[in-house]
Parts: sequence; C-alpha cells; structure tokens
Amino acid sequence: MFRRRIQAAFNIKGLIAGNCSASFIIKNEIHGVDASYSTISDSVELPRKLKRSERKPLVTGVNELKRRARAEKKERREAREVPLKPPENGVLVKGLIPVAHEVLAAKAELFVCVSKVAEEIPIYSCRLCGEVHVGDPPHKIRTCSVSGSQRSKEHIWERGGVKHLLPVVESFHMYDRLGRAVSHNERLEVDRIPALMELCIQAGVDIPDYPSRRRKFPVYRVAGKMIDFEKKFPKDDSSGNHIQTSGFWGTTKRSTENDKTLSLPHHDVKGFAEIGMEAWDKMRSGAIQLMQKYAVQTCGYCPEVQVGPKGHRVRQCQAFKHQMRDGQHAWQEATIDDLVPPVYVWHVQDPHSGVPQIDALKRYYGKLPAVVELFAQVGAKVGSNYDGIMRADVALPSLDEEKLVV
Repeated sequence: MFRRRIQAAFNIKGLIAGNCSASFIIKNEIHGVDASYSTISDSVELPRKLKRSERKPLVTGVNELKRRARAEKKERREAREVPLKPPENGVLVKGLIPVAHEVLAAKAELFVCVSKVAEEIPIYSCRLCGEVHVGDPPHKIRTCSVSGSQRSKEHIWERGGVKHLLPVVESFHMYDRLGRAVSHNERLEVDRIPALMELCIQAGVDIPDYPSRRRKFPVYRVAGKMIDFEKKFPKDDSSGNHIQTSGFWGTTKRSTENDKTLSLPHHDVKGFAEIGMEAWDKMRSGAIQLMQKYAVQTCGYCPEVQVGPKGHRVRQCQAFKHQMRDGQHAWQEATIDDLVPPVYVWHVQDPHSGVPQIDALKRYYGKLPAVVELFAQVGAKVGSNYDGIMRADVALPSLDEEKLVV
C-alpha cells in the first residue's frame, strides 16, 4: 500500500468560454488510503496566444456593431439634433476627474516600488523570444519557439529590468480628443506619450508639457456631423493662442514617472512590495473605470493603441494582411490588457528553494503577472482574484510521482 499524497490538476482549455478546469485530490493517510475526490477547482487557463493570422477577440459583438452602424446611418439621413452626453460632447465627466488623478499617481508609485524591489529580486529576459522570469534561478521550461531559437527550445537568459515587467504602450497625444485623426504625414510632428497618461489627460489631468483643450460648452451632432459652436463663436478669443498643438519636445523638459520621489512609511523591501501591490490594483481598476467612458482603440492584429474615439491614420501596421489595408491599422475597441499589458510569468511557489522549474512539470505550474510575482516573492499578499491562474490549490508532484497522477 502506497502512502503518498498527490494533488494534481488537469488542464482544460476554454477559459474564454467561461469553463474551469477540474482537479482530483487523492489523500493517503498514515494508516490507510482515504480516496476523497473533488471536481470543483478554481484553476483556470490563460487565454491562448493568438496566431499571426488571427484577430483579437472583439469586446463588443459583431451584431451590436452592425446595429450601431445602422443607427448612425439612419441618423445621418435625418436632419435633426442628437443630444450627446459627456465625454462624447467634449465636456469632461466631473466624477472621473479624481479617478484620473489617482490612476496617474498610482502609476508613478508603482514604478518606484518596482524599481526598489527589483534591486533585491533578479529579473531575467530571454534574448530571443523576450520571455520574462522573476527570481533566481531562471526556469528550464522549453517554450522558446521563435525564429532562430535553439533546437531544444531552451531560453537564453540575460538580466532584465523594470522595462520588461512594465512595458510602455505609447499613443499619439491629442490636443483635441474630438478633432481629426493624426494623418500619416503628421506622424513625426505629434508627440507619442504613454497611453495610460494620455487617457488620464483626456479624463481631466492637466499636465503643462502636454496641453489639452477643455471645452466649456458641449458640441452637437446634427445629421451625423459634429458642430462645435465654441470654435465658431469663441467666448474667450485669447484662449489657446499661445498653445502649440504639436512638437512639444522642443519647448520644455519632460516630466517622467521617476522624477517624483515617493516617501513611504516602510523602509524594507516588503513594505515597498505591499504598497506596490495596492498601486497595481488601483491603477488597473481605475483605468478600467475610465475606459468605460473614454474610448480607447487598438489594432486587431498588432499592439498599437490610440486613446480617443477613433484611431489615427498612420500607415505603420506590419501585421497580417497589412497590404490590403495600405498599412493602416484595423481599429477596434481596446481592453485593459491592451492599455496595461500584464506580462505573465511562471509562478514560483517556493522562491527560496533554489530549484529551477523544469519542463516535465510545466502543466502543474501556475502563472502571475510579472509585477505581482515580483511583489509576491518578497512577501506581499496576493489577491484572491489571482488564485485561479497561480494554481494555489495544486501541489507539485516529484518526478517519480508524476506518472501516478490521475
């Protein structure tokens, strides 16, 4: 009679459809075998990596998009005024202005905390495919399958930094979010700034380096066309005359996230990790709240993002069938993962063991966003919303027990 305790989980695809994987738990007691089975588990799989020819899933269904297009076409035929609500009429949503300030402050706080914790926890990046690993030693899972990789598909690791954990997604800065889109000839004249910062600016944060037009009177839509009475009959003739709507890099010094010094009550690494974890959750939840009102567009085939009601017209897309679009992007509604991409890494259950993760047991390992994994390895508490992907309820079997797993 074997006296073992094996806890395993099956990988069942279908997270997008809302399905969860099942796990079977077999517990062997000291004086006998007590088989207790549980088919309920929180273990889930991350969305699979899309192929080059596949388009990102649509946030809004195709039928709903067609219905909106038919309604707009019918509206253009009727010469009547359609009332618009903020921010579609160019006026700020007053209730979201504090949220925009909190998101920008959390972003600066997060960069400082990640920089502090990264001094203690090593970060590795694959030289070929760009995969990231947090902790020492790096894993030995053979998932490097890009062009030019080794035949064994093992990663070639090198030391990484904060930029690998928090990649910056840029967007063109719009002086007037309801103005015309950036053309291809203007691509070098308009600033590109972090998309999250651009979202906060359009939601009400005033940054002198990046001016934005604030309307006092709303715009109107008549027969499908936008009519801006404030532009035709300005109330303040002197407003905006000294503002340059492009080429800001030659005027003043840029303010970055690291320019702001963060005074924290904790002086240990764990204190920075706990505050950074709160800043990460606050930044993402606040950005989701802003995106429910302020539109953000992304390309369906490449990572390009444009904050605003419509995408730009720069012909720089090199993704699938870009020749048929003349290099322009296939714009669609963006998600929070397009604006703040979470770089998922393999979760290390015991970072102090010194044993690397191996390829034979990769189906038992969970994953976490790289920032969350970094903070978790120094003792910060991980939220319960990550239990499914980190597989906290799965015990890693040894190599001689793996063949006995159900």
